[in-house]
Amino acid sequence: MALFRPREVREGLRIHECLDELSTDLAEYVAELSELSVKERGAFAIALSGGSLIGLMRKLFEAPYNKTVDWGKWYIFWADERVVAKNHLDSNYKLAKDNFLSKVPIIPGRVHSINDSLSAEEAASEYEFVIRQFVKTRVVSVSEVSDCPKFDLILLGMGPDGHIASLFPNHTALDEKNAWVTFLTDSPKPPPERITFTLPVINSASNVAVVVTGSSKADAVHLVVDKVGPDCPALPAGRVQPAKRKLVWFLDKQAASKLESYQFSE
Repeated sequence: MALFRPREVREGLRIHECLDELSTDLAEYVAELSELSVKERGAFAIALSGGSLIGLMRKLFEAPYNKTVDWGKWYIFWADERVVAKNHLDSNYKLAKDNFLSKVPIIPGRVHSINDSLSAEEAASEYEFVIRQFVKTRVVSVSEVSDCPKFDLILLGMGPDGHIASLFPNHTALDEKNAWVTFLTDSPKPPPERITFTLPVINSASNVAVVVTGSSKADAVHLVVDKVGPDCPALPAGRVQPAKRKLVWFLDKQAASKLESYQFSE
């Protein structure tokens, strides 16, 4: 158990005084879901994103989790990826490998990244095919309400513009309803070529966590979490609505600073 209690001002909203507390709470949350999934299904299928999220997972490779988590049952996927070489600085795979995967005993053959030798369109199509094979064998569950994969956990960050994964405001990828994985060649944030889970896949997950830190994202957090203004539905993060409402926001106090429902005391 954690030695502190995050300020959960409403269900699914966990606000932390500092990044160290947030990292500790995030590690406990992930470890608990891992334990539950392994007990129920014999596997834990998790999809990662990039950015600062990976660094905030650092407590997982410290005691006690480095010993207590059943790392051999983890299957790693990516909710989005930049179509660059795996050793490129922009690669989400490289970020995760260098700062997380290389520090825990996950079986290398259970880490599933995109084929970086293909075009964005081809990489998205092949990645969807790979995921479909894991759904067939039930390593990844299937949604009860659609044919979408049901990952045990999808971990997302959020940009100042409210984007999640590589789903950006006003981009056509937001409205993709048939594909599990789609592609971009015109990302508003470099690099331009990317693949990304679609909203139906994200919203079919058993659990979704959005991890947001920093004052630059406070306006977007306010719009999405408080559901205010005409821009709220347009922001991709505002369209993250898991079927069974198992959505948790992990925020530091800077990211939460403009929420209507909460003020930190100095």
